[in-house]
Amino acid sequence: MTKISLDQFKVRVEYAVQWGDMDAARHVNNLVYLRWAESSRLAYFEHMGINSNFSEGVDPILGWQDCKYIFPMVYPDTAIVGVRAIEIKEDRFVLESAIFSKVHERIAAISRQSIVPYDYVALRKAALPEEWLTKINTIDQLNS
Repeated sequence: MTKISLDQFKVRVEYAVQWGDMDAARHVNNLVYLRWAESSRLAYFEHMGINSNFSEGVDPILGWQDCKYIFPMVYPDTAIVGVRAIEIKEDRFVLESAIFSKVHERIAAISRQSIVPYDYVALRKAALPEEWLTKINTIDQLNS
C-alpha cells in the first residue's frame, strides 16, 4: 500500500478537536471522524462549483461510506482533512478523505465515500454530469 501524505491533496480543511469530541474511551469518537469527512466532502463539492441546495436539479448524494481508524486522536489537537477523488465510475465517483493529526504529524483515519448524482426533483439517480467530470479532472487529474 502506498503511503498517504497530506501533500497528495489539493482540497484540505482543518478542524480543531473539541473536548466534547472525545468519548468514554478518552479519544475522539468514531462518529466525529465521519463528521469531518462529511464537512470536507462539502468543501470538495464547493471546489467543484457545486452549490448543493438539495432541492432542485441534480446534486450529489452519499451512496455509501467507510472509515478505517488508524491512530486515536485526543484533545487538544487539530484534524487536517485532505479530500480527493480516487475513482470515477459510470454512474458515480469515489472520494477519499484522509484525516491527519497535526500534533502527531501522522494519519489518523481514512474514509472513502461513493458519491451518486441524484435528481432531487424526480427523486431518483441521475446521469453523472459532464461538468462534474471536468471539475474532478481539474482538481485531481483523473482520467474519466
